[in-house]
Amino acid sequence: MIINKVKATIERYRLIAKNDKVLVAVSGGPDSVALLYILNGLKKELGLKLHIAHLDHRIRKDSYRDREFVERLAGRLKLPITTAQLNVKKLAKGGSLEEICRNARLGFLFRVARQIKADKIALGHNLDDQAETVLMRILRGTGLYGLSGILPKRNIAGHQIIRPLIGLKRGEIETYLKRKRIRPRIDTSNLEDIYFRNKIRNRLLPLLEKKYNRNIKEILSNMAESAGYDYDYLQSLALMAMKRMKGRLSLQRLLKLHPAIRRLILREAIAGVKGSTRRITFQHMREMEDLLLNRPVNSIVDLPKGVSVVKKKTTLFFYHR
Repeated sequence: MIINKVKATIERYRLIAKNDKVLVAVSGGPDSVALLYILNGLKKELGLKLHIAHLDHRIRKDSYRDREFVERLAGRLKLPITTAQLNVKKLAKGGSLEEICRNARLGFLFRVARQIKADKIALGHNLDDQAETVLMRILRGTGLYGLSGILPKRNIAGHQIIRPLIGLKRGEIETYLKRKRIRPRIDTSNLEDIYFRNKIRNRLLPLLEKKYNRNIKEILSNMAESAGYDYDYLQSLALMAMKRMKGRLSLQRLLKLHPAIRRLILREAIAGVKGSTRRITFQHMREMEDLLLNRPVNSIVDLPKGVSVVKKKTTLFFYHR
């Protein structure tokens, strides 16, 4: 039974505690609608307080219908809801529409979570999403953190993001909704090969399942979990090393560290200035290592989003340029 699988995921990763207030992000699509119904079914057992959040991104002309659908759903389940509208296309200005959408959505969820004092924010990512994400990152180039894929639980800007459906296949979710006679909204753009993720979903994964390994989704998901645990351990060592340096990235100490720990420290330093390490590539890491190992004092490496690192006499210093 699907609800038991979700309960097992919640228990395994300690996603929800008794009496938590959970903000549920509901787009109106199959995954988020299933997530809402499942959490609502567990509400009494876990003592949950649920609140729905929906952002109308206005990418599609009929996106307002998604909002109307979610509002009706909230009324049917007698749950509080917060909605907002945002013209994401105007914000993009030639940048990545996917990244703008993601940031806008997270910003909205964080605002609502603060307003209602939510303990957790629940998203509807599933096992298929996990497999797609890992493949995307492999094809674009990634390190251990990228191989971790979509984490079941993650702290972002002080907010606990949880993904109770991460152990379910998309097909299981669709079957669950059919059995309950629930008709979610369908985003037809997901059926087209417009975005890189759609190409992975519609072409590459089916090919890998058919021609190479029918369990490829589970294999990629298991690999992501293993990589996630490894990354967590190495990151804890990197943070300990940074603590010993008391906020100053000593050249002498950095040179003594294993490259794996040293690279994680460099990433943490970037995140401390930039807020994240998005768009930091393998080539950027190599440039910073070359700066550390070979370049003279006062040499500078420029990184994306206006961040630079300069080599001083005894330290590396990261700053906004």
